[in-house]
Amino acid sequence: MIDKIITTLKASRKVFVASHVRPDGDAVGALLAMGQVVNAMDVPVAVYNESPIPAVYRFLPGVDHVSHDPAVCDDCDTAVILDCGSFDRVGDAVLAKVYAMPMIINIDHHVTNKRYGHLPWVAAAACSTSELVYDLIEAAGIELKPQMAWALYTGILTDTGSFRFSNTNQKAFAICERLVGLGVDPSEVSRHVYGRYSMGRIKLLNLALDAIEISANGKISVMVLTRQMLNKTGARPEDAEGLINYARRIEDVRLAALIQEDLNGNGIGGFQVSLRSNGQVDVAAIATRYGGGGHPDAAGFSGKGTIADIKAQIMALAAEI
Repeated sequence: MIDKIITTLKASRKVFVASHVRPDGDAVGALLAMGQVVNAMDVPVAVYNESPIPAVYRFLPGVDHVSHDPAVCDDCDTAVILDCGSFDRVGDAVLAKVYAMPMIINIDHHVTNKRYGHLPWVAAAACSTSELVYDLIEAAGIELKPQMAWALYTGILTDTGSFRFSNTNQKAFAICERLVGLGVDPSEVSRHVYGRYSMGRIKLLNLALDAIEISANGKISVMVLTRQMLNKTGARPEDAEGLINYARRIEDVRLAALIQEDLNGNGIGGFQVSLRSNGQVDVAAIATRYGGGGHPDAAGFSGKGTIADIKAQIMALAAEI
């Protein structure tokens, strides 16, 4: 599969590279590195994400070249969709345009990936999509440059939870050792990604912690973030990233859920739900019931409805776990 992808990319007129809306570190890192890979093949490329790049990742080289204009894909004949378990995760603004392209390459590591596209490369054993982009660089014989290294290291670091999550593998350490050898400064990456919080985030965290609810059997914790909370604290949507871990670390909790009420203001009555497990619950299977997906320990889904309704549905899962 990887050889077919490389051949296809080199034969393309122009490549559209995108990752999922509300990007995390892996989605940003894989996106930036993949754009640089296509450039190294001397093929024109458009690098896109529907959402703003979170402030904590704006230190990465090449981040200013990420477009948020759907028109950038108009003259592309090949799309590379990164870290999207389902096709619609690329965002509504370009969904129809990408679907009409003659070639769609799907590169992802989520076990629940729906294998969409003409060339789906899904490797659930990989720690991150950034790991797969690294493999593609190696297979294509492309020089791994420092700006690629910073992006890939950030993707691997964040998707393994600083090498704490169960998806951390030996290969992740081996790749990162090489990336550090190319000039990546681990302390500098950590300083940007984890070292500084805005006052808005601290205030938002305070409200979010106060809103945590625990199921009667103590196995489920639910945290809620509303637009009102965001406006009250002056926080940005990206300030919500990682807050679910506070709910996950509560003693005896097996399943933590973070319900976000349409924090980006896109739509009416919309929400996103992030799920985290302590390792005893397969949250990917739960997310799949609601049209979402992810990993056994980290998954999510989105939909319409009220926060009260979705909270009740999640709390009802306590009987299963």
